[in-house]
Amino acid sequence: MKKKIVLASSNKGKLKEIKAVIQDPTIELHYQSDLGVKDAEETGKSFIENAIIKARNACEITGLPSIADDSGLEVDILDGQPGIFSARYSSVSGPNADEANNKKLLSALAGVPIEKRIARFYCAIAYLRFASDPTPLICLGSWEGSILEAPIGENGFGYDPLFYVKTHRCSSAELLPEIKNSISHRAIALKRLKKLWPSRR
Repeated sequence: MKKKIVLASSNKGKLKEIKAVIQDPTIELHYQSDLGVKDAEETGKSFIENAIIKARNACEITGLPSIADDSGLEVDILDGQPGIFSARYSSVSGPNADEANNKKLLSALAGVPIEKRIARFYCAIAYLRFASDPTPLICLGSWEGSILEAPIGENGFGYDPLFYVKTHRCSSAELLPEIKNSISHRAIALKRLKKLWPSRR
């Protein structure tokens, strides 16, 4: 029998990437929205804290193990902003949020030369076996890059059109999904999770 696990996110882009990377025939992944779980309030001070909060919320409501992702973009010259507020950077919600967030970031970096636009995507994955799990499994991943002066590419979501991937000489939004899902911050964290899972399930 497959093990049922809840994905504690309503972000369709994240959910698609998580499912693509995990691909475990022994696991049956369920979206939290399909189980009546609403997004938890992200009150943590770090990616790790927020990932745990989201995973615990899903566990409490469903009684099932849960995986949660908290991730975002850190820009060095902006002292790590937008950081844990990446999805809420512009205060715009809904289908126009990504565009608004990108515009605010470009405005914040106006006049900053390319060599000083160093940034990274960061991801914290939390896996809880049950709501009161005292030892959540935490896996981290980061992806180094820089911020372009204008968006390029149609793939991905969030800040992908602005994130320049030096190794591939293009934006994250220009990468094929299978390439992004092999090198991104989320891919790194999820691969670490898969290696550690056997001893925790």
